[in-house]
Amino acid sequence: MNSTAPLPLAGKVALVTGASRGIGRAVAERLARDGAKVACVATRAENALETATACSLWTEGAKAYGVDVADTGAVASLVDEVRKELGGLDVLVNNAGITRDQLLMRMSEEDFDRVIDVNLKGTWNFLKAAVRPMMKTSGRIVNIASVVGVTGNAGQANYAASKAGVIGLTRSAAKELAGRGVCVNAVAPGFIDTDMTSGIPENEREKLTAAIPLGRIGAVGDIAEAVAYLAGPGGGYITGQTLVIDGGLSL
Repeated sequence: MNSTAPLPLAGKVALVTGASRGIGRAVAERLARDGAKVACVATRAENALETATACSLWTEGAKAYGVDVADTGAVASLVDEVRKELGGLDVLVNNAGITRDQLLMRMSEEDFDRVIDVNLKGTWNFLKAAVRPMMKTSGRIVNIASVVGVTGNAGQANYAASKAGVIGLTRSAAKELAGRGVCVNAVAPGFIDTDMTSGIPENEREKLTAAIPLGRIGAVGDIAEAVAYLAGPGGGYITGQTLVIDGGLSL
């Protein structure tokens, strides 16, 4: 008798921030294909409705939520809401992020603070809110960092600092939570074709592509596949790691 293997995330609940577009949307849809109920989080719930609708083609229970990830109290309330409405929390993907690029000497305090608040504090807010319930489920946490958090980048002091912070936060959380069976890892994308990079002039894109050993700009699916692996059965003995996915750019 032929039998269909169960989906790797069947019965699991996943929360993905920054899910309205780009990497976040690709990750949400990929986890839905693996059977997870997905809480698709954006700054405003209506921004994540398309993602939730797409996820619903693969799984039951996908829903859009809205929150400012830098608001600690609002994030805690949202996590509680997701747990009540979707039945728990097993996978957390901290993807929400912004850029406000400028040379260091011209960067405003506001631009530095806002990038840190969204990219780093936002990740901390969701970790703090999710830690206790995820200890009960041996959950998986994947934080989206960036290759510039490893290498640095001119004109991105705020962004690079925030992503380097995410990597350090990932390692610390992994050490704290390993004893409770929770795996915490980071994925550090390189140059990925998203709305965030679409404004780069064509001549600069050509230079960047030429610097990538694999010879192409990354796709959001490249990141989503890695997140799905870390969130699924294959990631059960991996924690505290940063997986750089950049086509060899940082070599």
